[in-house]
Amino acid sequence: MAKELVFSANGKVLLSGEYLVMNGALALGLPISLGQKMMIKESSGSDIAWESFLPDGSLWFSAKFDLFGFESIKCTDEGIANTLSQIFESSVRLNSDFLSKWKKYRVQTHLDFDPGWGLGSSSTLISCISEWADVDPYDLLAATFGGSGYDIACAKSDSPIFYQLTGDAEAHVEEASFNPDFADQLYFVYLGKKQNTREALHNYAGIKPTSSHIDEISLISKSLCEVNQINDFSRLLDNHESLVSSILKQPRVQQERFSDYWGTVKSLGAWGGDFVMATSDRPGGETKEYFSAKGCSEIFAFSDLAIGKESLVTAS
Repeated sequence: MAKELVFSANGKVLLSGEYLVMNGALALGLPISLGQKMMIKESSGSDIAWESFLPDGSLWFSAKFDLFGFESIKCTDEGIANTLSQIFESSVRLNSDFLSKWKKYRVQTHLDFDPGWGLGSSSTLISCISEWADVDPYDLLAATFGGSGYDIACAKSDSPIFYQLTGDAEAHVEEASFNPDFADQLYFVYLGKKQNTREALHNYAGIKPTSSHIDEISLISKSLCEVNQINDFSRLLDNHESLVSSILKQPRVQQERFSDYWGTVKSLGAWGGDFVMATSDRPGGETKEYFSAKGCSEIFAFSDLAIGKESLVTAS
């Protein structure tokens, strides 16, 4: 019987610390119930047959790779195929035994979310492949996509985390007690545009935040887990947005797109796309109606994204 391996990883949302986490700021990350599963079957042969499926079961990418040089023999998207080739090559450099046997590997990946949403299609892939290859996921991330690594930490966590890069660029991860009483007043809204994290970090590389900026973001990250009132929570989000806005010299997303919104809107991750967090003291239906009218149709309640929850609220 053919050998079969199964790996899975959680998606992620960065609640605080975007950009400045690269400079040592304490970040608050939320692993989510939507993630990615990878299944590998081994048989006789000498190639990798790859298929990737969307949540509705439709095939969105397929390819076949030569085991000798990891070049794609055929593929439906050359860019994705080149990225996978790079991941295979990097994995082998980290563990020379990986893919060293002449076998046929049939790989299937199944995403729980649209890959354009920015919820971790890359980090969950790196997490799964690192397990398969028996390599350090942070090393594999550094050799491929780059980034702070908080998403790799979220991939295997069953609770919110504090994430911080120490002076020697080592990752420090600890559990964060983030389970607010006002969770029913928090929403995650997709803006309709996926941001390129690598490009965003490249643009940020020339910006040098001060130590006081880093300390202030770290304090906000801690305080988000300590406040008991939605007004105090919103104030912290506002302070975070204003500080990052001044550092990036970019307007807040609330200024640009939601200036008439009654609550607070905060960017999550790279600015300009992906998801935002919105606070609201009004009924869920009214909140969803507002964002739907602004062209945002995918809305998650906090409880929907928390580990163990799976339902998606779609505005109509």
